[in-house]
Amino acid sequence: MMQTVRLFLLLEGLAFLTAALTHFGVLFPGYAHRQASIAESVIVCVLLIGAAISFARPSLTRRAGLLAQGFALFGTLVGILTIIVGIGPRTVPDIVYHIVIVIVLAIGIAVTVRGHQVIASSQNLD
Repeated sequence: MMQTVRLFLLLEGLAFLTAALTHFGVLFPGYAHRQASIAESVIVCVLLIGAAISFARPSLTRRAGLLAQGFALFGTLVGILTIIVGIGPRTVPDIVYHIVIVIVLAIGIAVTVRGHQVIASSQNLD
């Protein structure tokens, strides 16, 4: 379970890093958006801190995973709200990215919660 949570945190962090670099204008010119790049950079940091905690303190993997992914999901939902009200970038790639990353984050959170339940259930069998 720990490896799966770590993998989700690292892959989600990579996805947000890609989005941040895109919005900084580094990866794909023409998609720069300062506010989005800052928000995505903060989310990258939170996800990577969560991953680092899971490596440094394995007993905190579940908690770090839930907090980091929950923060990322909240930030992404705020990003969707900015798209809806017209403040955030409204390109097709931005909209698709937000939909996909919400799904990935929701699955990551579910796996993190479910993994803990599976471990707890197996300990009760002893």
